[in-house]
Amino acid sequence: MYRTNLRYPYRDPEQGYIPILDYGLKPLVIDLEQAVEQNRTFRTALWTGNHFQVTLMNINVGEDIGLEVHPETDQFIRIEEGQGLVQMGDSRENLNFQAMAREGYAVIIPAGKWHNITNTGNKPLKVYVIYAPPQHPFGTVHETKAAAMAAEKHN
Repeated sequence: MYRTNLRYPYRDPEQGYIPILDYGLKPLVIDLEQAVEQNRTFRTALWTGNHFQVTLMNINVGEDIGLEVHPETDQFIRIEEGQGLVQMGDSRENLNFQAMAREGYAVIIPAGKWHNITNTGNKPLKVYVIYAPPQHPFGTVHETKAAAMAAEKHN
């Protein structure tokens, strides 16, 4: 029989939520769909390890993740709620790959590909992102896209 005394993450029985914080380097079993749907921040690191990272994102209607490239990081993005336009390419001026994606879809972005996802729906786009290797510092929380952009300028 498998037993554990680990008490994270937990569901507060009165509040019905999962605390959203970086559980990195600890074993984790979580209702990921609930955590994604519950997240209200633009970006929050949920688990940061030595070799990969899981972040939660909430993209407001009409907003986007932001055109970016990660030269040495592969990404996996899963859409839990909403819909969006996915764009990728070899340069910021040549996003020659475009596809629509919605709840249940996965977006796989190879290292070195410029990419963006724009929320084209009428509700927030809720996703989780797996970066390998990690992209953001342990404990990253960006309440808004503006906060995320400001943090990236300082790095």
